[in-house]
Amino acid sequence: MNYVDLHIHSTNSDGTCTPSQILEIAKEGGLTAVAVTDHDSVGGIEEAQNAGTQNGIEVIPGIEVGSGYHGRSIHMLGYFFDRSDPGMQEMLDWVVWARKERNDKVLRLMQDDGIDISREQLEADYPHAALGRPHFARRMVELGYADSVKDAFMRYLNPGQKYYIRRQFVPLEKAVEVVRGAGGIAVLAHPFQYRFEEEERQELFAHCRQIGIEGIECYYSGYTAEQIGYLLQTAEKYGFHPTGGSDFHGENKPHIKIGTGTGDLRVPYTVVEGLREILVSR
Repeated sequence: MNYVDLHIHSTNSDGTCTPSQILEIAKEGGLTAVAVTDHDSVGGIEEAQNAGTQNGIEVIPGIEVGSGYHGRSIHMLGYFFDRSDPGMQEMLDWVVWARKERNDKVLRLMQDDGIDISREQLEADYPHAALGRPHFARRMVELGYADSVKDAFMRYLNPGQKYYIRRQFVPLEKAVEVVRGAGGIAVLAHPFQYRFEEEERQELFAHCRQIGIEGIECYYSGYTAEQIGYLLQTAEKYGFHPTGGSDFHGENKPHIKIGTGTGDLRVPYTVVEGLREILVSR
């Protein structure tokens, strides 16, 4: 059977591998298709597609949009969209502005405490990245304020900690509208990561279907067979198409590997075929 990974992050957001390196790893792992789904960024798609051609791997245009739902953060994956679509560019420009505003507030808090991290320095160190907490965390490790990226998040950057500032989100409905307007398919990412109660989760699924989301991520790193089975049943119940991916971030999440996640993830190529069927049926 052919396998794929439709949830991968590169240096264009908060991963540590370039799109070209990702495709080399995917080739070594015997994958048939991948999607580089950087957070709120389409900057790595062209490089990934060029590297895919060189490595004989299909590369699907992808993105992961951080969006808002009832005051909570929900991630939406987009596939097969036109990355040059004006509506897509307008949304991403707003996200860049909102992220810069948040980053500057966090950096001012750090600088007030004598932690010498500047946006200019981070932009120089990570020239193509959508800067955020993972980059602050890595710098804090380098400066000796934390033992690891995980330690930096737990002590400084997670909700409730001193240097956490809640980000502004694109409304989920708007994110779906933009991806569909660019010819793409909207997919709800990793449903169990939101820690909803069952009733809340069902309300989310129903709302997603109502606003035009056409898939849910059923196969994901660390999900049990029971969780995958639940999500596959949910997909059938609501008419979603199942997708899946590792959520690879390179050294920022070293326990997650491309294609196999935390060890036993296998996403069949049929998920790509199903996405293409959605496009054909429109």
